[in-house]
Amino acid sequence: MKLKERFHRYLKILGPGLITGASDDDPSGIATYSQAGATFGLQLLWMAIFTFPLMASLQGMCARIGIVTTHGLTNTLKKFYRPGILYLMLIFSIPAIILNIGSDIAGMGAVSNLLVPKVPASVFSVLFTILLMVCIVHFPYQKIAGILKWLCLAMLLYLVVPFLVHVDWKNVLLNALIPHVKLNKDFVEMIVAILGTTISPYLFFWQATMEAENVNHNVSSVMVDKRILSDMSADVNTGMFASNLVMLFIILTTGIVLHDNGIHQIDSVEQAAGALAPLAGKLSYFCFALGVIGTGFLAIPVLAGSLSYMLAESFGWQQGLDKKFHEAKGFYLAVIISLTVGLLINFSGMSVMKALLYTAILYGITSPVMIAVVLHICNNKKIMKNYTNSRLSNILGTITFLLMTISAIALIYFQFK
Repeated sequence: MKLKERFHRYLKILGPGLITGASDDDPSGIATYSQAGATFGLQLLWMAIFTFPLMASLQGMCARIGIVTTHGLTNTLKKFYRPGILYLMLIFSIPAIILNIGSDIAGMGAVSNLLVPKVPASVFSVLFTILLMVCIVHFPYQKIAGILKWLCLAMLLYLVVPFLVHVDWKNVLLNALIPHVKLNKDFVEMIVAILGTTISPYLFFWQATMEAENVNHNVSSVMVDKRILSDMSADVNTGMFASNLVMLFIILTTGIVLHDNGIHQIDSVEQAAGALAPLAGKLSYFCFALGVIGTGFLAIPVLAGSLSYMLAESFGWQQGLDKKFHEAKGFYLAVIISLTVGLLINFSGMSVMKALLYTAILYGITSPVMIAVVLHICNNKKIMKNYTNSRLSNILGTITFLLMTISAIALIYFQFK
């Protein structure tokens, strides 16, 4: 096969994995990475490389569950496990997802206000929410997937900024490859925040459901084979690599531009974007701000869609982004309500950073449980048949489980210390 044909085929297989990875770098995630760079400079660059195999392994397991069972993760839990596990996931995941949606909407509105100061941030937030509702309800799944894939290009904006300023690339390489760890509250909390931002339970549900949707839309893919699993792995690995590359470049940008210029406290994405303007130039600031808006449009449908699929599969509602509103009213009402509540959080007086903190705590509590469940499913021959985990997948999954468990304990400990 010629190189050009291989490249075209590679682009064609990109889908759920790429979208999942790109949506992981949402405005709330960008705020976390910006704070990491501003506070600690380049000392946390290694996290981008360290978390890549863990994220790729776990999302790969979720994707395989969707392909083999042709159902989402919620349906699998409902069918093979006790109801208590499913309801525990719903109780903790739904508030976290809604808080995440709210903080993303707020970030998009605030950054848009920086670009167009005459229009209040709240007006932008309302407009974005309405636009997202219309797009999710009106467009079928294949159209939404196509739109989301193009929005992934917004991530490239973050790769531009470091090349607009002076960078000591030798120092960057050293910090990226050699882990730096400080055993103090602020450093440990930032590591926990990065882990909570990158390894989030809602992504597990989205990945499995989207793979199942793909199988159900493509009759020729119903029979699982090595080619399908190989394509899935390439898609997931590309998405996770892109996600971690963006994380690395955001920490790099804020580390060399903000931290090195004495700005060590960033409480929001608009503050990060605004601080870049006088230090790195208007083009850097413009790229960063547009990236926040683009990734917000990418991430919010994933967040709202994950929540709707979880509820629909739990309670037996008609579901699917390919259905009309009257065919899946409960499913689409869940999308509309989650976006509305997320928007209202912005008018409640709750700070975005508090919303992010509560989100991280809820994700931190549910992540270890969900990772354990995913590992159990992927080693269950009754569910996965001949497609259970390899030894490497189990090793990486176990490391992720232990890491997230320790992180959850550390997060809770530091909140009450």
